[in-house]
Amino acid sequence: MSEFSKPGAGHERPPRPLRPSRPFRPSHRPQPAPSEPPLGSESWPKPWVQIKYFSFHPSIYPNMIRAASDDAAAGDLVNVFDKEGNLFGHGFYNPKARIPLRVLNHLKSEFAEVDLDSYLRDAIKLRTETLKPADTGDAWRVIHSDGDRISGLVVDKYGDTLSIEVTSLGVWRRLRRWLPILHESLGTKHHVIHADPEIARIESMRWADVPEADDPAPKSVRIREHDIRYQVNFESGHKTGFFCDQRDNRRRFGQFARGRVLDLCCYSGGFSLAAKLIGKCDDVTGVDLDEQAIAQAKQNGNLNQTRINWVHADVFTWMRQAQKNGELWDTIVLDPPKLVWSRDETDEGRKKYNDMNVLALQLIRPGGLFVTCSCSGLLEEAEFEYIVTSAAHRYQRKLQILDRTGAGSDHPVMSNCPESRYLKTLWAVVR
Repeated sequence: MSEFSKPGAGHERPPRPLRPSRPFRPSHRPQPAPSEPPLGSESWPKPWVQIKYFSFHPSIYPNMIRAASDDAAAGDLVNVFDKEGNLFGHGFYNPKARIPLRVLNHLKSEFAEVDLDSYLRDAIKLRTETLKPADTGDAWRVIHSDGDRISGLVVDKYGDTLSIEVTSLGVWRRLRRWLPILHESLGTKHHVIHADPEIARIESMRWADVPEADDPAPKSVRIREHDIRYQVNFESGHKTGFFCDQRDNRRRFGQFARGRVLDLCCYSGGFSLAAKLIGKCDDVTGVDLDEQAIAQAKQNGNLNQTRINWVHADVFTWMRQAQKNGELWDTIVLDPPKLVWSRDETDEGRKKYNDMNVLALQLIRPGGLFVTCSCSGLLEEAEFEYIVTSAAHRYQRKLQILDRTGAGSDHPVMSNCPESRYLKTLWAVVR
């Protein structure tokens, strides 16, 4: 039976925290076109966009925009003015997008393309000189979208290859200029560019506008993380190919894991391998519905010359059968994919998190370690913890909470964009 001696705490439903600045919710009704330029706008530096209401959040939706200058084109870096006609900041503009204005800063001074390039360099410098994630391996996040003041750009470094995810036209139009800066600063040679087809269509991002690598883009690359080796597959992998955000949590899980270990929604096997290679656990099982993920997990196990029981199955069905069979584990980690994609789906997502945690909690021995995660940015940390603890209390079990963690420091969060802190990981001993 697993036992952890860290002090815990009882649990009551936490009060709802004060909500930081959030974006206005977009209306589902067709939005009216911006009105005529306001009086006095003739002297405003072009291109410009004026907003109707104050919001410190970077995402400005159609119903918040009052007017735009006649030369403001899709993908432009624009000056942003408030309703009083004062300079409010600067951002990317795309009138046909779901988020037509992405505010990058709230500077009251001139801001040009060269200043925008400095944001890219600042993000790189933060990693290479301060955070130094390279000390733990060669896979880490270089650019974290709004967290680095470059809305719509995510860059992960995997060895000598950059995996780049783009969700805004403003970023798309600048990739030709930014790729040489990235490669030169990071010593990388190749890049792979990802863009969701639906987002690309809405944002009017054309593949012809983006350069490809000199050589054919690599399909996969091998990386090292805490002395564990992985194969990152860019063709079948989720997001940028690997989840760098769980790097610190994987290592800690390996240090805490004891006895019989179960990794639910294991993807390419990160937590399973940490339990086996760092925790020296003999009996480790990883379960995932994605057949390609299980195939990748098996390959990662082979890379590290270790044997893990990989199971291709729906975790709900598999957990119910395991419960019927009387199976119990000493250590369980539950790391499902994103379950809340929009505010309209919050209730459905909550139910899925509840059902999944209810089943997992019934498979762990008293005194066992339970690590459960959510990567849904729209689900607040307090709400996620309430869902998990309620699931435990329903079956007369208590959680001795050891810690609450999230993504590594290479995934920074701006205070005016709390959704960027999407990953929530709860560590507890089940009593």
